[in-house]
Amino acid sequence: MNDMLTTTPDFSIEAAAALLREHYGLTGTLSPLASERDQNFKVETPEGIFILKFVNAAEPEVESDFQTALLAHVGAHAGDLPIPHIRPTLAGASLARATSLAGVSHRVRLVSWVHGQPLAETQRSDAALVSLGRMLGRFDAALKGFMHPGALRDLDWDIRKAGRSADRLHHVTASEDRALLERFLARFSAIEPRLATLRAAVIHNDANDWNVLVDAADPDRVSGLIDFGDALHAPLIAEVAIAAAYAGLDHTDPIGAAAAIARGFHAEYPLLEEEVDLLYDLIAIRLVTSVTISASRRAHTDDNPYLAISERPAWTLLRKLDRMNPRFATAILRKACGFEAAPGARAVIDWLAANRKTLAPLLERPAATYPAALVPYGDPAHPMTVRSAAEQPDAAQAIWEEYCHKNGVTLGIGPWGEERTVYAGEMFVSRFIEGTRRTHHLGLDLFMAAGTKVFTPLAATVVSVEIEKDPLGYGCLIALRHEPEGCPPFISLWGHLAHEAMGRLKAGDRLDAGALVGEMGAPSENGGWAPHLHLQLSTDTDLSATEILGVGEPRYLDVWAELLPDARTFGGIAREFYEREGRSHEEIVKMRRELLLPNLSISYDKPIKFVRGEGVWLIDDGGRAYLDCFNNVCHIGHAHPAVVEAMAKQAGTLNTNTRYLHDNIVAYAERLTATLPKELTVAGFVNSGSEANSLALRMMRAHTGRENAITLDWSYHGTTQELIDISPYKFRRKGGKGPKPHVHVAPVPDSYRAPADWPPEEHGRRFAESVAELIAAMQAKGEDPGFFIAESIPSVAGQVFLPEGYLKEVYRLVREAGGVCIADEVQVGFGRVGSHWWAFETQGVVPDIVTMGKPIGDGHPMAAVVTTREVTDSFDNGMEYFNTFGGNPVSCAIGLAVLDVIESQDLRGNALAMGNYLMDAFRDMQTRHEVIGDVRGLGLFLGIELVTDRKSKAPATEFARAVSNGARRRGVLMGTEGPHDNVLKMRPPMIFSKRDADHLIAVLEETFADVARTLG
Repeated sequence: MNDMLTTTPDFSIEAAAALLREHYGLTGTLSPLASERDQNFKVETPEGIFILKFVNAAEPEVESDFQTALLAHVGAHAGDLPIPHIRPTLAGASLARATSLAGVSHRVRLVSWVHGQPLAETQRSDAALVSLGRMLGRFDAALKGFMHPGALRDLDWDIRKAGRSADRLHHVTASEDRALLERFLARFSAIEPRLATLRAAVIHNDANDWNVLVDAADPDRVSGLIDFGDALHAPLIAEVAIAAAYAGLDHTDPIGAAAAIARGFHAEYPLLEEEVDLLYDLIAIRLVTSVTISASRRAHTDDNPYLAISERPAWTLLRKLDRMNPRFATAILRKACGFEAAPGARAVIDWLAANRKTLAPLLERPAATYPAALVPYGDPAHPMTVRSAAEQPDAAQAIWEEYCHKNGVTLGIGPWGEERTVYAGEMFVSRFIEGTRRTHHLGLDLFMAAGTKVFTPLAATVVSVEIEKDPLGYGCLIALRHEPEGCPPFISLWGHLAHEAMGRLKAGDRLDAGALVGEMGAPSENGGWAPHLHLQLSTDTDLSATEILGVGEPRYLDVWAELLPDARTFGGIAREFYEREGRSHEEIVKMRRELLLPNLSISYDKPIKFVRGEGVWLIDDGGRAYLDCFNNVCHIGHAHPAVVEAMAKQAGTLNTNTRYLHDNIVAYAERLTATLPKELTVAGFVNSGSEANSLALRMMRAHTGRENAITLDWSYHGTTQELIDISPYKFRRKGGKGPKPHVHVAPVPDSYRAPADWPPEEHGRRFAESVAELIAAMQAKGEDPGFFIAESIPSVAGQVFLPEGYLKEVYRLVREAGGVCIADEVQVGFGRVGSHWWAFETQGVVPDIVTMGKPIGDGHPMAAVVTTREVTDSFDNGMEYFNTFGGNPVSCAIGLAVLDVIESQDLRGNALAMGNYLMDAFRDMQTRHEVIGDVRGLGLFLGIELVTDRKSKAPATEFARAVSNGARRRGVLMGTEGPHDNVLKMRPPMIFSKRDADHLIAVLEETFADVARTLG
């Protein structure tokens, strides 16, 4: 290169004008243009504007021929590209020759002028830089397949030769500047071997902001590309790196400028990930090349302003790049090209979303179960924000605690992406964007009392445990590496912890899911904040704990969202906490009163608005999750994916009625009857438990011709009038009119309240005697019973488990009198008891008719009646039975899906195991709480009867209601049943796990203790 400085052309304007006339037949005004090694003139003639170039004599002719061939190739393959076009000489040649006064021969080229303003003289908007990228992409795409011997030249500006800069370091006088360059050269040495593996092509190689022109009328549009003197065969990505290096000079956001160029180039000529991953280092090494070449030339050409044209801004940009984290810069560049900010980032996010149900709770209970509120750091004027920014954590905590006490809040949440003014220190100044602060929170904050324990939701390996001592820093900071099966590895960061973890954990330790990570630290050890956990994820596992940004620039939130994604799913926070939708509670209550039946009840004094169900959880409109131990309709869990899929698939294909043939109804009838005793072979389908019981009564009348009913006290069988008439739970309460003459009520066979002198083994027979007495009374009047109906486990009567032999004796009595026996399995069927499919089987009997509903469709309105062939023959009396929606293809598809799940996942076995586990825990509680009079249950149909005195068994109604409400406040739903509302009723979904059971037990323990303190 230094040889070329001694052979630079030096023609006067007059000599150049004469040569212009001689070779091109043109006259006009000439004005000199700056050039590094050639000599250029702007030529204004009547025929147009041109550039006259005198080529450096040291330039091999093959290189001049190369430029000529390049321009011709682009002209032929992308003629619309705004680049110079060669004007041939009068002799028709592409180049002329001229001899200088020194006797040196130079080649001469005349090309068309490209109109526009140099990019260097504009604001270099993002739009302009994207346009530049697109221009370069189109230019390089047009050169695909083009090659010329002149392109294979040895040039210091070839990015592959950037390592030569090390030989020029001695020209840099300041030691700190040399150290800066050495750092970038060391990084380049590490990546240099990879350059040979990348795509290579002929590129412009010098898209500096003086070689790029923009439209004067539209400075956002690049209108031209000039000066192809440095063009050569090189890695394709070098084109983007070089343009980005120059665009970043004096730019407030140099990586943003690079990203804009890369985005535009990628749109025209798609880049590869492995190319973009080198872009930061290639930008830096281009600048290193520039400043070292400038330093080495000063002695030879002190008066050449071109050599210093970008040196000062280049040093400034190098220092900026040195302060940046290269991995963050690369993430920004990757995202600009549509790639993941870090490889595997989206897979991590997707895996967490798909597997969130399997994550262990981060707090002692699932975080979504705590009553939560937004911490007001997003409000710059809030006193808590002001105190925190002023490094007054105790005052900030006092403000928060007062709010929590007044509003019943247990957990404070600081969301990802929130803009905050609390980040006031110098550490929050952006290293990417000049004059900008990092203001957006990139973690999830969970505020609870100092000492609150936090646990890892996934198995992990400890990466680091350290103390960050900066004011408003992290305090004790822990990084964990997670490698779940089927998911790329990722890092979780736990900040503001107590120092106790330093003595308990070390790098390399293995933690199981649910293992203790640490405790929320007090202000004295957590960096000076109100106590909380800062939880963060990083999909880049090469970032150290202190490198992970906790606060980011708003411009790059889309990048941070992949690189440092929202930890809400990992932490167990429901999306509804952030995205409340729909009408307010008050508005809904008001509209219900105006539009719905006035006696349509609402649970709880403060109603809950549920907006989503998932498995064993119900989520309200504020994102609080409630463990559902009460709503047994969703038998295999709320919104079970198998049920949703079956429903959607069939609904998207066909739904019609039973007058037409369809596979589903017979397939379901076959599967359903297979779960029942062999005598029960014929099914009829309806839409609700009430419809099922009404159909059963219709069958009964057809078979017996009678009306007399025997029913159990405090039983409930449905909402139609004929069913209310046989439901003492309704007709003996407010609004009821008592039993009708044909209804005969037998006492509930409740062994807990049986006379003390009855031997337990005789309870079944003794309670059945009341049924015998009712039959005898009917027969004394010349009548007989038509039917006996009972839930196989009376539910609203208080989860009463029938004494052994009761149904066997009652069924015998009724059948001997000519009646039929109806088992109401609407609440207790489909394997809920665990030991059997149907609760009546626990009594060793076979009913004449079985009714079922609620759990049959896992929330879909569906029900059925199954009976014997004998009863069916009587019902087939000539009157058609038709139900528009009963047994429709969609309902039957859902019913089949429910059976599939119960069988394939052995949910009966799970119900039995979890029921036994809960029963053991409840009995243990009974030894410590005198108020628990009886514990009863089978499978996942459970009851705890509360009494004020175990001897008198007086119902503890107030205590039971307080426990139910207290559990609700703690995020667990259960009910109270029985004539005195003193029985805690629990019927959780069949998928109830040990973790769910432990959560229920913990809440009950806490609630019982609290109610005992409150009520004495």
